[in-house]
This record gives sequence, C-alpha cells and structure tokens, in this order.
Amino acid sequence: MTVFTSLYTDEDVANLVSILLSSRGFDVLTTFKAEMSGQSDEQQLVYAASVNRCILTHNRVDFERLHLSYVEAGREHRGIIVTPQNNAYEIARRVSILLNALAVEEVRNQLLYG
Repeated sequence: MTVFTSLYTDEDVANLVSILLSSRGFDVLTTFKAEMSGQSDEQQLVYAASVNRCILTHNRVDFERLHLSYVEAGREHRGIIVTPQNNAYEIARRVSILLNALAVEEVRNQLLYG
C-alpha cells in the first residue's frame, strides 16, 4: 500500500504551494512542468488520472461537476482536493494534513476539501 498520494496542481494553484508541499516530502507535479498550461479542467483531470496523481485545485464548482460526471459514468480518477484560495502556507498545511491522514486508496475517486 502506498502511503502518500502524488499530487498534480491545477494552474490556479500558486507555485509556492507546490514548493512547500515538496519540501514536506510530497511528490508534486505542476501544470507548468507537465506542459499542460491552458488546457481545460476536464483535460487536467484526465491527465492527472493518466499519471496516477490526485489533482489539487481552487476551482470548486468545475471540479465538483467533473467529479459527479465521473461518478455517473463509472469513470475513475485519482482524487480531487479543493482548497480555498488562501495563503500558500495555510494551503500547504491543510493539504499536508489530508495527505498524511489518507492513503492513496482512500483518496482515489474522492472529492476532498482541504
């Protein structure tokens, strides 16, 4: 069982958040590093699932809708964590708590709020 979920940050998440999470030992891939900037939310979620990563976003409305459409269609994703736009240190702290509490299998196909 893998303990920590690998993350993929949506382009609306500040780069400092990924740096802070990486410094805490988490595997974080940014939209920029993945060369996915400018892609739709659906394409971001498809990509995240294809590379076995949970997506971290501030875009609650669109990702709630995408999560529901995945559930209804029987499709799988690696998890979605939605956080309010906040201080990067606070976001990293809250996401760290979630990732430390949940194994990869517990995040899969879940919509979580951090």
